[in-house]
Parts: sequence; C-alpha cells; structure tokens
Amino acid sequence: MDLINLIKRYKSLGIDEVINHQKFNHIAIVHHSTKIEGSTLSELETQVLLNYGLTPKDKPLQHTLMATDHFAAINFVVQQANAKTKISIAFIQQINALVLKNTGSVYKTVLGDIDAKTGAFRKGNVFAGDTYFPNYDKVAPLTQQMVSQITSTLNKPLSQAEQINLSFDAHFNLVSIHPFYDGNGRTSRLLMNYFQAYFGLPLAIVYCHAKTEYIQALINAREKEDSEIFRAFMATQYAQMLTNEIQKFEEMVNPQKGKGFNLLF
Repeated sequence: MDLINLIKRYKSLGIDEVINHQKFNHIAIVHHSTKIEGSTLSELETQVLLNYGLTPKDKPLQHTLMATDHFAAINFVVQQANAKTKISIAFIQQINALVLKNTGSVYKTVLGDIDAKTGAFRKGNVFAGDTYFPNYDKVAPLTQQMVSQITSTLNKPLSQAEQINLSFDAHFNLVSIHPFYDGNGRTSRLLMNYFQAYFGLPLAIVYCHAKTEYIQALINAREKEDSEIFRAFMATQYAQMLTNEIQKFEEMVNPQKGKGFNLLF
C-alpha cells in the first residue's frame, strides 16, 4: 500500500474538479462519522437530507440533527483550512461547538453547569469501555501541549508522508485526551480532515463498517504507547477511500472498466 502514489494518482485524475464531488465527499464523511456514533441514517437518507433538506421518516430527530450539524462543521473546517487559520484551543472548541450545536446537553458538575453546545471542556472524569481518559484538570494543559507541538511541526518543511502522519496523530491525540463531554470522536476526525485540507490532501474517511477495528486500534496504540498502530489503521482506511474514488472515476470516464451504462429504451 503506497499512500503517496495513490494520492498522486488521485490528484492526476482531477477527481476533486468533478462538479459536486467535494459536497458528496463531505456527505460521505458525515454519514460514516455519525454512523460510528450511533446514527441510524443510511447514506442515501443522509444525501437526501443534506441535499434537499428532507428529514428521513421514522428516524430519531437526534440523528438528523447530528448529520446537519456535522455537515456545517466539515464545511467550516475546510473553509478554515483553506484560509490557513492557525490551530488553537479556541479553534478546536469551535469545531466541537458546531458538531453539538443542536444536540449538545448541559452537564451539572460540582464546578458548575457545562453547556456542551459551547465547546466547553469537561469538568468531570469520563471513561469508555475499559478506557479511563485523563483527569479533567489535565484536559486544558494536555490540549495546549498538543496545539504547541502541532504549531512547532507546522513551522518546519514537511514531506507528504509527514503531513499525513500529522493529521492522523492530531486525530489520535485529541480523541485520547477526550476533552469534551460529547462529540470527541467527530471533533477528532474533523481535526484530522482540517490538516488534510490544510495541506491540499484528499480528506480521509473512517468507514463505519470498520468501527470495531477503529476502536481497537485506538486502544492498542494507547496501551502500547505506539502511535504507529493507529497510523497503520488510518493508512488502510485512507488507501481504501482513495482506491474507491479512483475506481469510480475511472469507471465514469471509461465504462468498459466497470459495469458500464445501458440506455433503458
């Protein structure tokens, strides 16, 4: 698997120049990212919702709002990446606030109420499965440390492989800090997409059908303190996305390569 050559092939075909490609790519990211977090919307239902504003029937309103919020968030992330907006704690919180704009809850703590819709950091301790995340009083310094490391890295000339790894590492580090009460996974995946857009790379997708492997890769990387484990998982997801897009594009311009297209009259 050679990501660099796949990206080169992807770019040489001009896939991103196809009308509406970016929008449908964003919709695919929304579908898979929200599906990982429990959404029951199909990819077609997500497309119809985000293209035409038609709410799926017999599906929880919460899942519709997750999709529309995520769509606004990814559009924001790409716009900011194109503008080369500097990474900061406030910027990360802004992404999370968009993700939870219509679904965030208010959490009551001994230190006061925390409105998740504002992107505020958690003021309590959280765990998922067997994983306990850093104590709440370490969230701000750990996030600032991550931001400082990223800023320092961005000041250096980076190879394309290093750019890709930076995006994967930002994803891994933020979700491992788990700074928010909700939306940590979605925000972390969007932060990864921000850096990919920042460097002019195609945007990666974590496929919902790989949810178990995704979670296991995060757990293994944390337990073994080895970021290469998560990088390797993300590289397979990235390669799958690039390969799928290249194949679909080549079938469009050369139907003989795929199923072809037959007029129905």
